[in-house]
Order: sequence, then C-alpha cells, then structure tokens
Amino acid sequence: MHRVGLLISDCFQVLGLSTLSIFEFANQVAGEPFYACTVYSEHGGAVKSSYGFGVDSQPLDAELAIDTWLVAGVLTPLELPATPGVVDFLQTHAGKARRIAGICTGAFVLGQAGLLDDRRATTHWMHALSLKSLNPSTRVEEDRIFIIDDRIWTSAGLTAGLDMALGMVEKDLGAEVARSVAHLLVMHHRRSGGQTQHSEMLMLSPRSDRLQSALEYARKNLSKPLTIEDIADAVHVSARQLSRLFRAETGKSPARAIEGLRLENARLLIEQSRLSMEVIARESGFRDRRHMREVFIRGYGIPPQSLRSGKV
Repeated sequence: MHRVGLLISDCFQVLGLSTLSIFEFANQVAGEPFYACTVYSEHGGAVKSSYGFGVDSQPLDAELAIDTWLVAGVLTPLELPATPGVVDFLQTHAGKARRIAGICTGAFVLGQAGLLDDRRATTHWMHALSLKSLNPSTRVEEDRIFIIDDRIWTSAGLTAGLDMALGMVEKDLGAEVARSVAHLLVMHHRRSGGQTQHSEMLMLSPRSDRLQSALEYARKNLSKPLTIEDIADAVHVSARQLSRLFRAETGKSPARAIEGLRLENARLLIEQSRLSMEVIARESGFRDRRHMREVFIRGYGIPPQSLRSGKV
C-alpha cells in the first residue's frame, strides 16, 4: 500500500484536492487499492479552502509513515506563508518519504523548508519570480508543467498538479495505467513535465486582425518554407509593413515568431502522436530532425525525445 498525504493549510487552493482523484482512479484501473490517500493539516480538523468551505483533515504526527507528500498551495503565497510548525515538520520528517511534491504555490512551502535548495523547481508562472527571489539557489523554470529533481516534485499552476500526479502513477504503475486514468478522467492527454505552460499564439497576442491572419496562415502552413514575402502576400501587405507589425505587436521578428509556432507544433505532435521524429520535423517545417533538436533545446531546455519517453 502506497500512502499519499495531502498537506493543506488555511485558504489552500481548492483545486489541490483534485489531485487525489488521480490516485482514486489509479486504484480502479489497477484493480486493487494500491494508493491510500489522507488529508492532513498542522493541527487537524476543518481547514478553510480558498472557496470558503471547510475540509476535514488529520493532524500531523511525527510517527506518520507517508510515502508521498503533496503540499497544496494558496492563492497568495507571499501573504500566507507556511507556519513554523509545518516548516519544522517538513524539515524533520520529509526525509522519511519516498517523494514530496509542491502543487502550484506549494513550492513556496518546500522552499521555506529548504527542500528546494540547489534544485530545479517550477510553480505557477505568475509567482515564479517571487519563488526565485525567496530561494536564490533554486533554478526556477517558470515554463514547465512539472519538474522532478530526485525525490522533490513541483508543478505549475492549478491543473498542472493533475499532470504531476499522473506522472507519479506512471512511475509507480506504468504508462498504460496512467493513460487509462487520463482517459477515465476525460483528460485530453497526459502532459509531460517538460511541456510549456504557455500557448505560443497566446504569448504572441497579436492586436490587429492583419497580424492575427498572418499568424493563422503561418500556423496552417508550417510544413512550407514560409518566407516573410509568402506571408505578406497571403494577408495583402508588403513584407516591410508586415515586419514592422510583428515587431510592434509581438516584440519579435517574423522569423522568431514562426520558429515559436514550429516549435509548439512539433511539441504537440510528439506528445499526441506516434509519428517519427523525422516526420514531425518535416511537418513542422524544420530542415531535419537535427535542426528540430537544436531549436527544441534552445527553446525548452530539453531534447524532443524526452517528451515522448517521459524523461524530464
């Protein structure tokens, strides 16, 4: 029996509770109660959630035998830091657990306990700079869904906690069980830890219809060479005017913006299909597999194959 403890505190983000559903359905798929989940807080009893309702919990105890600790976050981690009692418990007893994870801003609690020192970590992108400021020795990667550094796991905001929990199930019970759990929960697919938190189109945020049309044209024709002249002709402007639009509205050159779209397209194909890397490179408009790998490492910090293998 693998014991999972969800550690909550006053005003904990209510979506953190949903991570327990992953383990609930993993038991169903496995056909046996592999996981036993319990909610804990410093003193036990009812704990107020971010939505206002209370959730019953068990008190922390030095004798607890927990295999996986999940630490829920709060909406305002700078205003609601972990209590000294919680920090002391994690510092003293975290070493007994097989792994400990921060869900969203739960990473701040791990940081307070010194568990992120000299490690890689992530959190919700809105709070990444604050986490880095409070933990200068931590390599905070704000553009990751979740990160595994030895036995310390951290996830990005909110629903990314589900992806992290699925990653744990995959480690424990295998990829097929994890896929079945995702299917039962009607999750589109299990996002690997290396996946970006952002959508490239959303990040570019074109304000004008003309540039929006140009980006849509590029996105639908990524397998082609896509020169600036080709795109300009498609939206009926000059190449010079289109370059100015790109710079003014996205802060990027057309070439850099298109490279971002190619990169995102390749990432999605890797995660959602079984196409070969050669085919994915071609369909995304890279010269070859090697070129795609170079751009992937520059953009995401990991090789493309790691997304498919689950190595993060």
